[in-house]
Amino acid sequence: MKLSDYVIEFIKNNGVNIIFGYQGGAITHLVDSISKIDGIEFMSLYHEQAAAFAAEGFSRISGNIGVAIATSGPGATNLITGIGSSFFDSIPCLYITGQVNTYEYKRNNLIRQEGFQETDIVSIVKPITKYAIMITSENEIRFCLEKALYIAKEGRPGPVIVDIPMNIQRADIEPENLMSFYDSEEYKNMNKKYSNDSDVSEVIKLIKDAKRPVILAGGGVRLAKATVELKTFSELTGIPVATTLMGIDSFEHHHPNFIGYMGSYGTRYANLAVANSDLIIVIGSRLTSRQTSSNVKTFAREAKIVHIDIDINELNLKLKEDISVVCDIKFFLKKIIKILIEDNYKNNFLNWIKRINSYKEQYPSYPTQKQNNNIDPNEFMYKLSEMCDEDTIFCLDIGQNQIWASQSIVLKTGQRILNAGGMGPMGFALPSAIGAYKANPKVRIVAIVGDGGLQMNIQELQTIVRENIPVKIIVMNNHALGMIRHFQELYFSSNYYGTIEGYSSPDFTKVANAYGIDAINIKDENHLGSLIEILKNDSPYLVVINLSNITYVIPKLEMGRPIEDQSPLVNRDDLENNMIVDMYKLDKN
Repeated sequence: MKLSDYVIEFIKNNGVNIIFGYQGGAITHLVDSISKIDGIEFMSLYHEQAAAFAAEGFSRISGNIGVAIATSGPGATNLITGIGSSFFDSIPCLYITGQVNTYEYKRNNLIRQEGFQETDIVSIVKPITKYAIMITSENEIRFCLEKALYIAKEGRPGPVIVDIPMNIQRADIEPENLMSFYDSEEYKNMNKKYSNDSDVSEVIKLIKDAKRPVILAGGGVRLAKATVELKTFSELTGIPVATTLMGIDSFEHHHPNFIGYMGSYGTRYANLAVANSDLIIVIGSRLTSRQTSSNVKTFAREAKIVHIDIDINELNLKLKEDISVVCDIKFFLKKIIKILIEDNYKNNFLNWIKRINSYKEQYPSYPTQKQNNNIDPNEFMYKLSEMCDEDTIFCLDIGQNQIWASQSIVLKTGQRILNAGGMGPMGFALPSAIGAYKANPKVRIVAIVGDGGLQMNIQELQTIVRENIPVKIIVMNNHALGMIRHFQELYFSSNYYGTIEGYSSPDFTKVANAYGIDAINIKDENHLGSLIEILKNDSPYLVVINLSNITYVIPKLEMGRPIEDQSPLVNRDDLENNMIVDMYKLDKN
């Protein structure tokens, strides 16, 4: 059997029916094998970075591994941003790169290169992968592929890369004689850590003693496939749920226990709830400074912290935790739910939730910057989510568009939001939407981008046309790099160099039309009604929402302040009246 055929059959047999990529000389054997094997297809995008993002989108919606392929040299290096994105957001992806023949590969590190487009991609990406290997013998292929897929999904998920030289791709092998990773001592010795009963008992005791508890749900809930268990745990205990940016779609937004997205760019009401809590149960979040504030000592000053995460390295990292549990989230939640039911646990925190609801009434996420009949971005996001059917997937780019959507989209049952968090790469939305659609063609896909982010991977409009993917592209066009422009306003005396001055964007409707995509410009609220029919259309469509070039994400946490004290600052008396814990006094020095 030809080795390249074996690789593709292996991927197919692991439940993957599509490989994203861009053709190149060093992967011609692999792509040729895809063309000859039923039940799996090669989707060519127009940049390897986009292929990497598409694999991530596919993985997040399918719940399986996403696969992208690229040629050696520039093809492989073009994958790097996507590899980093899946690494920092813990998304299991397999990246396969072609490599020059082993007999052309440089013989020592004193020379830069021997073969054409030879690049040591394994060494380059090792810091942002869970496993990276170059195959040096055809007899290694089964072992390394099995190990790669296992490591990608095991524990805290993430990307892996397998680099395959051309002469190995075309080698003949006997699959039945190949060594399996699952028969090895290496596999048998891998640690699998779970919580013990004492962990659960201690958490239950803290819940019983609490008056103002909050569950903080992060991206790990989805990764552990534990959304049902999270809902059951919240309903059983009566504890309200706040989410991080990556955890926004881990809990139903219409549920009475949902209290919103918290953090530096989170809603004021969610931040007030977390700040005033006396117990925070952190589930699958890294507790970065975007949740705690850069001034960590200000965070939830009277709360006990319980942190559950599968990655021991994320526990007790930034602040002192009262209980730290290394565990698969689904496993932990099932265990604590079972014990609570057996104990006939009865509790509710209705008065606490009532207090949080008063925060929501005082500080809704929209409108934030209403002017005459102009479109308020946050209000637009809310209206957009109301117009969309259940089972819609929103793929967000990076910048102000991402935060407006994260603050104000109210998810219906079955709706999802795909956010890129840790890497935060502009250009993520469009290719991730393509990957999400290929994972589930029955759902509606809405890509929300800024004018800057769209231009990062605008070439993928051709992929959308070629494949007739009915994605709706919402361009929040403020003719500026809005997030950085605001930063310049705050800290660089409004010197908008590189964000307004020296920056421009094209007429996106004309660009879309050139690709063969229908498009519309919407300049004020009077024209929003046309969106309803557009969203129901079964063809791709691009909608440009025209905004002023001076736009803001509101609220926003400035350096050193506690999460409950975002800018623009609210009246000091009002803030003090909303605080149950003592107000934090900033150090004037």
